[in-house]
Amino acid sequence: MNQIKSVNPFTGEILKTYTPLSEAEIKEKLKASSKAFDKWKKQSFKDRSVLMRKAGEQLRAEKNKYAKIISLEMGKVIKESLAEIEKCAWVCDYYAERAENFLADEPIELPDGKKAKISHEPIGTVLAVMPWNFPFWQVFRFAAPTLMAGNTGLLKHASNVPQCSLAIEEVFTKAGFPEGVFQSLLIETKSTNTIISDPIVKAITLTGSEKAGASVASEAAKNIKKSVLELGGSDPFIVLKDADIKSAAETAVKARMINFGQSCIAAKRFIIEEAVYGEFVNLFQENLNQLKSGDPLDENSDFACMARADLASELYEQVEKSKKAGAKIIQGGEKPSKDSAEFKPTIITEIPKDSPAYSEELFGPVATIFSVKDEEEAIQLANDSEFGLGSSLWTSDLKKGEELAAKIESGAVFLNAMVASNPHLPFGGIKKSGFGRELGKYGILEFVNTKTVFLG
Repeated sequence: MNQIKSVNPFTGEILKTYTPLSEAEIKEKLKASSKAFDKWKKQSFKDRSVLMRKAGEQLRAEKNKYAKIISLEMGKVIKESLAEIEKCAWVCDYYAERAENFLADEPIELPDGKKAKISHEPIGTVLAVMPWNFPFWQVFRFAAPTLMAGNTGLLKHASNVPQCSLAIEEVFTKAGFPEGVFQSLLIETKSTNTIISDPIVKAITLTGSEKAGASVASEAAKNIKKSVLELGGSDPFIVLKDADIKSAAETAVKARMINFGQSCIAAKRFIIEEAVYGEFVNLFQENLNQLKSGDPLDENSDFACMARADLASELYEQVEKSKKAGAKIIQGGEKPSKDSAEFKPTIITEIPKDSPAYSEELFGPVATIFSVKDEEEAIQLANDSEFGLGSSLWTSDLKKGEELAAKIESGAVFLNAMVASNPHLPFGGIKKSGFGRELGKYGILEFVNTKTVFLG
């Protein structure tokens, strides 16, 4: 049995080693989740709400500890890790306050004078397969609505963030949630399908790669279970000639470099009208070069490293293949040192259609910048992608912006702002970016039985 290792990507140091759960231990975890559900589903929204607020309080009370675990395990700079913990507390408060209203019975008056209602009931144990890039936030945006709906949760986290996985379980334990309501499973990837197929698990949610999503969705479908997928993105950031170019360029750098570019909704393809293309590129470079690299635990660092050395190597290969196909590297592009997770922020222009930089998701600090003659070509290029997660559109004409937003194929369009997840807003994509929604009212409705009750 392979050990699960927690490794600091900035130093290469092995922080901790864990033995994966055995088949027998996994079975016990599943039974505990089922047993907990029998009682948890009967708890009032008021009781659940009290505990969910305590989870938010626990996050804030020990945010420095939890943020440090994030930074040590996956290389996120500490100021971003602290912000991530605060955001998790926010989503706990959000659903603690609103879940009861979101799931309230909906009366229906029928044409013949009869009545009916729609009720929303918990379904049981939900398995979450979660990624390393936002190791707390991705989990809490699943857990807060799922638990508030009366379900129980199991977490299969990415193998490189085991300490984060256990720390999240600790949050719910310290908040006073009953035993078995939320459990972290330190398991080998090959055990995931076994858990999905177990009758105790009623639904699955995954955030991750296309490959992982296809595997999990296939197994879920084979077992006739609901799944929600939030997969990759190659988000367009469109700047029209009438936009505030200075503001757009400043935001563009932040949108590309947040979490060192390792975000599904990070802006990745910058599509600029040719009239302002040169100005935008110059401003983008200026703002990018003002960012400071350093130790993830240094509060003055703007970026540090990627989450693993192999990820840096894979990203470099995509850049190199694009260069060989004819793309122009105007900044960065250097090969990472062997076994190093460090990567130089990179800008690519003049990108041919047959290159990885055109069609693939570049999951790291690499910006691709395109020049287009007009807004029609901008929308066409934005939609020429297998992905459809988020998008950003910059123009001083908001009416035109709304009209163009309707033409963009994505799960979200942000006008004159970077794409960001927010508890109030439904989040998810189309095409190969997945299906289903998280957050907002729509997020909590994904894992409930929407039941029709005819009141004859």
